[in-house]
Amino acid sequence: MTKAERPVITETEFSQRGLTDIKKNVRGSQVELLLEYPTVYIVYNQEGSHDYQVYVGETNDIERRTRQHLEDDVWKRTDWKYLAESTESQMLVIGHPHFNKSLTLDIENQMMLYLSGVEDVKKLNNRRENQQNKYYTANEKDRIFSTIWQKLHEFNADLFPTEKIVRDSSLFKASPFHTLTDEQTNARELILRRITMVLHTQQGHQLIWVKGEAGSGKTVLLSTLFYQLDQLGKDLNYTDFNMANNYLLVNHDEQVKVYKNIAEKLGLESTKVSKPTTFITHHSPQESVDVVLIDEAHLLWTQGKQSYRGHNQLQDILERAKVVVAVFDQHQILKTEEYITSENINKLEHQAEQQGNLIELKNQLRMNANEKTREWLYNLTEQRIVSKIPTDLNYDLRIFEDPVAMYEAIKTKAKNEDHGLSRMLATFDWPFKRKKNGRSKGCYMVTVGKLSLPWNLQLPLAEDQKGQSKHLAWAEQHQTIGEVGSTYTVQGFDLNYSGVIIGPSVKYRNGKVIFDPTASQNRNAIRKRTLDNDQRVYVSDELLSNELNVLLTRGVNGLYIYAVDDELRRVLRDANKK
Repeated sequence: MTKAERPVITETEFSQRGLTDIKKNVRGSQVELLLEYPTVYIVYNQEGSHDYQVYVGETNDIERRTRQHLEDDVWKRTDWKYLAESTESQMLVIGHPHFNKSLTLDIENQMMLYLSGVEDVKKLNNRRENQQNKYYTANEKDRIFSTIWQKLHEFNADLFPTEKIVRDSSLFKASPFHTLTDEQTNARELILRRITMVLHTQQGHQLIWVKGEAGSGKTVLLSTLFYQLDQLGKDLNYTDFNMANNYLLVNHDEQVKVYKNIAEKLGLESTKVSKPTTFITHHSPQESVDVVLIDEAHLLWTQGKQSYRGHNQLQDILERAKVVVAVFDQHQILKTEEYITSENINKLEHQAEQQGNLIELKNQLRMNANEKTREWLYNLTEQRIVSKIPTDLNYDLRIFEDPVAMYEAIKTKAKNEDHGLSRMLATFDWPFKRKKNGRSKGCYMVTVGKLSLPWNLQLPLAEDQKGQSKHLAWAEQHQTIGEVGSTYTVQGFDLNYSGVIIGPSVKYRNGKVIFDPTASQNRNAIRKRTLDNDQRVYVSDELLSNELNVLLTRGVNGLYIYAVDDELRRVLRDANKK
């Protein structure tokens, strides 16, 4: 990048005097670039050592836009009143020779995406998302943004940490500001149109069913809907109906934590985050809410439990909401209480299709693996066969014969800033019970040969992260490099590299992969399930297959495998020979 193509960034106090200081402190043509051309700007206030409130915007006239914030917006919005009245508020103005309106809108959106993944940002203010279509300099966006972010890191390393740290954050990965694929954009627009139509016309209850396999972008789509529902509630064009009575439900503690953090950080007020049982308990069919978004709908219970006295959580939710948007992957059902027959899944899909509400996401967005590698994984978990491992220049798939060597390889990846978040995982084949009072002194261990590591959620939080536990997913906690994750902590999350111990419940016999429930410690998967016809059956073969599928599809850039079963380890080793 030549000197003439570098970004120009200046920092000044957020005030009328700050605008004057730009003219005094910035030299030559850079003043013109900042004051007379399109810019991106960031207004922030540091309330504590790790507590920032931030606003991101873009404008064609930074002087006029700043005066508007200082003189007009303070009377309309509390966030601007706070930033304007604080003597500590600062403004960063960013210019670039290649900036045009479309590019600054995209850079603004990318800045919101990155800042949503910064732990120290507690409030992030902006009331729109600005993903742009094709334009002349679109291919320069990522390169220009990366250069801008690196320069911002020099201004303030806490507010703008390295890109690797940001991109490893679970909040970044679930942010509503990701650039959507055409498939995701079409799904989002269809869903928003359907919601608007149903609420305007007071139609009966409707189910929008979004199906897609692991890594197909379901969570990002739902997070975007989560954000946009809140924006619709603030839009004066939608005063004909109340858009402030919405819920996002997910039956997964780690994901609840992520969505609550997003809602808090972005100031989302119209959509509440909850677990399904809590929502069902506190609402009745007689007083329907407007919209319910359900992430990981395959985790909903389809039978009663001690904490849930109903029979089917999805049906109970449908009775309590005018529109239900459910994202679902039948290959990620893990427990008998979540089990649903293929026949009943087909009925739900048919119901949605009859109303024009069936959506399928087919693209693979998580794994940087080629089609042959993804086919190999499908064959292993679904077809139960081990085929020759294909060559894949973009995906690091390795078979290990020593679990200690695999762990050392994962630790090496985790230390390397270019490789990022990497963790050990295992099938639930070793005893574990989470104590109600939190992390226990004595640990339940995953022991394989000379490798022995604690199961997840047992080691004390790392010293440098104490006080942040409620904001951090399991894999983001530094001490968890010394633990082994299960499906219950990694389902729905990404790792850059995952080292998967395939335990003794997965074997290879007579040319086929088989699942042995007697070798599993996952009681939720191996006990009998009562079906609708009152027949009690074992469904462990399907559920243990799903468990393996979830574990093997976490790695974005690489997957390392060690199999406990001798025959499976041998056939995997042979499949890896080039």
